[in-house]
Amino acid sequence: MSSYSAPVRDVAFILDHLHENSALTLPPFSELSPDLLEAVLEEAAKLAGDIWAPLNASGDREGCLRREDGRVALPDGFAEAYRAYAEGGWNGIGVSEALGGQGLPEVVASAVQEMLHGANMALGLCPMLTAGAIEALAHHGSEQQQVLYLPKLVEGHWTGTMNLTEPQAGSDLSKVRTRAVPEGDHFRLFGQKIFITWGEHDAAENIIHLVLARTPDAPDGNKGISLFLVPKYLVNEDGSLGQRNDVVCASIEHKMGIHGSPTCTLSFGEQDGAVGYLVGEPGRGLNHMFTMMNEARHKVGIQAIGVAERACQHAASYASERSQGRTPPARGGEPCMIDQHLDVRRMLLSMRTRTDALRALAMNCAAQLDVARHHEDADCRQAAQARVDVLIPVVKGFATDQAIDIASLGVQVHGGMGYIEETGAAQLLRDVRIAAIYEGTNGIQALDLAGRKLQRDGGAAFGSLVEEVRSVAEQLTAQPSLATLGKALNAGAEDLEACLARVLTEGTDAELGADAVQAYATPLLALAGHVLCAWQMGLSALKAQAALDAGADDDFLRGKLQEADFALRHWLPVGRAQRQVIEAGFEALLPSSGRY
Repeated sequence: MSSYSAPVRDVAFILDHLHENSALTLPPFSELSPDLLEAVLEEAAKLAGDIWAPLNASGDREGCLRREDGRVALPDGFAEAYRAYAEGGWNGIGVSEALGGQGLPEVVASAVQEMLHGANMALGLCPMLTAGAIEALAHHGSEQQQVLYLPKLVEGHWTGTMNLTEPQAGSDLSKVRTRAVPEGDHFRLFGQKIFITWGEHDAAENIIHLVLARTPDAPDGNKGISLFLVPKYLVNEDGSLGQRNDVVCASIEHKMGIHGSPTCTLSFGEQDGAVGYLVGEPGRGLNHMFTMMNEARHKVGIQAIGVAERACQHAASYASERSQGRTPPARGGEPCMIDQHLDVRRMLLSMRTRTDALRALAMNCAAQLDVARHHEDADCRQAAQARVDVLIPVVKGFATDQAIDIASLGVQVHGGMGYIEETGAAQLLRDVRIAAIYEGTNGIQALDLAGRKLQRDGGAAFGSLVEEVRSVAEQLTAQPSLATLGKALNAGAEDLEACLARVLTEGTDAELGADAVQAYATPLLALAGHVLCAWQMGLSALKAQAALDAGADDDFLRGKLQEADFALRHWLPVGRAQRQVIEAGFEALLPSSGRY
């Protein structure tokens, strides 16, 4: 597999031009400087490129090994690479200083996460889940739990997991059967959880499992589920580690990809019961876990963008070195590399444009998270959170769908060599395929967007987004050199407005509402993703053109204009076709005697 180079300049362009370093105006970040943030990105790029990336292919080949005692051995080098990450303080860069972190903006932490996942997705999953555990305990843990567990989690000396799924309880968590029996100041847990990412490993001193379970008197359904903290090793009052808890890895899943990530079946209570501690309020475990899941869903989108970036680099490197055919007579008729053929260039430009657009949208969401958490004005915080709530299902669902297609195109650019494992193109496709499935399948993300997020405020938060899209379209139209892009973006905004109105109207119909939301959800998410990504690329074109007009002579900026042109005139029309899908209605989807 070709080497990986973190996209530092692309990230810096978004921070400096699209966001204008707006995070630095928020109170917690007022003492930060653009130079410091640039240095952080450069150092993260070194960690990703020099230490994590070289282990990606070998980790895929070796996989993880479960021993007879339930312990799991990671691929060679993984534990050392993780410790280099933790010892460098990277695990806490987005965590507040009050909790022992570096206190950097979420938009910067997200950029670093993308670099790490681009370098090695399997290894990047470990800190991603720990970040969610930190978020859950920071919001819902008791003071004692925060004092005892958060410092080690923030430092990365301990890692965290999320334990939801059981053999009979996948997306429907109301069917969770794991039992939590009270015993003094703690509980004893009995049950089994499956698909637990980094559920057992030897890279950290301890693993803190956050587990959904039911107490004996709990009612059926979601309201009977509570959240419990179950450490791999019990923790003494002074913070030292005690005896091994009654939780063991029963097996490792044999997966399509991310072989270096130990995805475990965990068994709780094979002996006397696993000691666990209630987190937050009883019966509100699912609510508390969603704090962790929302963090993870945004990061899954970021993760997919990282793999897409690596696929872009991998395909471009191969295409620039693979000699095949000749250029047309009009361009010389000489033997050439395949990146001179327009069909290959179309694939490469499609991969690059979509990856950069997805990154811009995901970082926009992260920037809104910063505003929601830190702005001094309560109304601004509330509006930003509403924006985040709309964007997260798009970032998770649309970015992962697109990343799968981008990685698949990367295989196609390689031709037959892409189907050969040694080239590494296939691994990227195998790895990223899971991103559309875990942390809520993309169908669930679409239902969340078209149902809960759109219906709860009558589309107000979504409407404010469309207004910003139209504003950028007007600015583009006002510039002669960019006017065609403005017209294209405005047409996309009109399609999105029309479809939002239809989903709102039919989704609240007394008889057909539930079916309408289910039928329209996925095409609506696809349309929204295309339009919102086009919005970001239109804004990118405005900023790049302004810099060029000011005297910059920079191929990077001219490349941004080329990407914007492709995004709005070649890619956006694909998404706009979803309006026809929605306007076709959903009668053909209703159950009948017809074939599937």
